[in-house]
Amino acid sequence: MKGKQLTAYIDHTILKVDTRKTDIRQLCDEAEANKFYAVCVPPYFVHSASIMLKDCDVKVATVIGFPFGYSSTPSKAAEIHKAIDDGADELDVVINISAVKSKDWNYVENDIKTVALATQMKGKIIKVILETGLLNKKEIKKICEICAKAGVNYVKTSTGFHGEGAKLKDIEYLRANLPNVIKIKASGGIRSAKKAIKMIKAGATRLGTSASIKIIKGIEKMS
Repeated sequence: MKGKQLTAYIDHTILKVDTRKTDIRQLCDEAEANKFYAVCVPPYFVHSASIMLKDCDVKVATVIGFPFGYSSTPSKAAEIHKAIDDGADELDVVINISAVKSKDWNYVENDIKTVALATQMKGKIIKVILETGLLNKKEIKKICEICAKAGVNYVKTSTGFHGEGAKLKDIEYLRANLPNVIKIKASGGIRSAKKAIKMIKAGATRLGTSASIKIIKGIEKMS
């Protein structure tokens, strides 16, 4: 795989708590120059990023209920509406892991269905973040079933803030338990070209990473 081919998989990401507008400017410039698929920015910067990228094809993604996922379902829906109004094309929404661990599956299902509807009614893309490093296989399988019912666009491995990030075995397990129509985003700890390629070969169709430039340079060295 060449660097130019890999760029279409990448959500060029910055989600640090101390992110500044100058960081967003650099992120957007890099995304435009390298033709990354999207930038993923904190909700506070969605409007700025959408203006910076208005003359190119790079999408704007943001995070909802991030990074813990246990904010109320109406709060998540309100965050989604605000982000879309600000110019977001894609919403990466954290599931309620506390509800999963409590086996409150009715709550989990309602939470996922509600945020999916709030996103897709506006014609936008939803990626449901599982936090695979904190979940067992039974929990992951159950969430995959719920996501399939809800008709989400993507299932995403991790926030990158808790537990382990994306693991190859997680991508393979998600791919085996999701319908083909639902895509997979690998995120968390993807910092090398080799790991990026392995994730794609395992079934990921999007990569969330803050090491995008390093990965692209690594691909070029491998060519």
